[in-house]
Amino acid sequence: MNSRRKFLRQLGGSSALLAGGASLLIPEHVNAREYRESLIESVKPRSVADTINIGLIGSGIIGHYDLDCALKVPGTKVVAVADLYQPRLERAKEVWGSDLFTTRDYREVLARKDVDAVLICVPDHWHDHISIDALKAGKHVYCEKPMVHHIEEGQAVIDAQKKYGKVFQVGSQRASASAVLEAKKRYEAGDIGEITSAEAFLDRTDALGAWQYTLPPVVNPKDLDWDSFLGDAPKKPFEPVRFFRWRNYKDYGTGVAGDLFVHLLTGLHTVTGSLGPSSIYALGDLNYWKDGRDAYDLVTALLDYPKTKTNASFPLAMRVNLATGAGGDIHTRLVGTEGVIDIGWNSFTLNRLKRPNAPMYSKGYDALFTYPQAMQDQFVRQYDEKYPEGKFVRTIQNDPVVKFDVPEGYDDRLDHMIVFFNAIRENKPSLIKEDAVFGMRAAAPSLAANLSVEQKRAINWDPVAMKIKQT
Repeated sequence: MNSRRKFLRQLGGSSALLAGGASLLIPEHVNAREYRESLIESVKPRSVADTINIGLIGSGIIGHYDLDCALKVPGTKVVAVADLYQPRLERAKEVWGSDLFTTRDYREVLARKDVDAVLICVPDHWHDHISIDALKAGKHVYCEKPMVHHIEEGQAVIDAQKKYGKVFQVGSQRASASAVLEAKKRYEAGDIGEITSAEAFLDRTDALGAWQYTLPPVVNPKDLDWDSFLGDAPKKPFEPVRFFRWRNYKDYGTGVAGDLFVHLLTGLHTVTGSLGPSSIYALGDLNYWKDGRDAYDLVTALLDYPKTKTNASFPLAMRVNLATGAGGDIHTRLVGTEGVIDIGWNSFTLNRLKRPNAPMYSKGYDALFTYPQAMQDQFVRQYDEKYPEGKFVRTIQNDPVVKFDVPEGYDDRLDHMIVFFNAIRENKPSLIKEDAVFGMRAAAPSLAANLSVEQKRAINWDPVAMKIKQT
């Protein structure tokens, strides 16, 4: 433990932690598997009165994950839960306390004076409505990704955040993940040179990864507020599978693009500081999970990132496949002129090379061997005289591989929650990196991929103005 602390102090100590994640390029003598759930330091509550009271809106799978994680942050407490399915409200009391206030109407949570912040964990088509209502009600907001269901909804959320001045964070934890933040430092230090291309994929292989979540054995229509669930979606007769597996349907979800492309773009934009692509072209299909869904289970996209003051132009090839036979995985590769960063979920490797400062030649796959032997010998003598070994680098040289890992038990979602509650406790919305503007710049290109599939054309995007360019 002492050796690790000394190592962290050498890299900036607590200031590095508060800035967004400690360096963990761990020497061999340090115990890399030390158990630690977070690497960003939490601002401690000053008193019991400094407790941040949470209201959870949507107590499905991600609602449980987010709230349980939020409650690990010192000085937090859940006081209210809203959900449209009565048995989930009963479960909320079992998990978080029998005295918990529960309701089917999220507006009753927003009306409570003892609620300081809300976690919005509902279907995508409700994200903008509830976020705006919550900000207007004076609540801090943690909204699950994607920030919006449709691109045109994004500006209203941005405007609401600016108008009401509350802390607003989108829930893609890649923005706070230690591996991503450390890769960002390496990228900004120029360790891979000038970026030339990027690749990213997030694949899954089983039924749960494809959102075939377990349905209740019996669903009583009286236990479920179907009309409220539909909201501004097209009116349809009661169909429980659409409620419990809403990600499978375009009316309520955004498919693999909104669910998983957003994670990939959040990581990429965090590392590179990019504002987004200028065009998006995608192909999509429903190949395997033909269970009545209308959302694609395979989307492949090519995004064109324009040259900026900080980045060269580069293409991004991005894919999500929900039925890969290779097993699920996440990977982002940033390829530069002098190296490559390969980022997993909570780890990365950095490979660097030194290019020669003398012209290269080879007696193998090179034109040299096609010349007469005397001419070959003459070339080699002249080359050795002009570029003597020791003074010139004559071949590509690879640096030692740099590997990054996190402690056992690390949870990037917890670091993301710590960022959110630190901003609330310090009353500094500016501490949030994945705010409404960032959330829009990750969501819009993802949703544009869906548009591209449907319209069978490239979608031109203005990453600065955050608008589709009409052609």
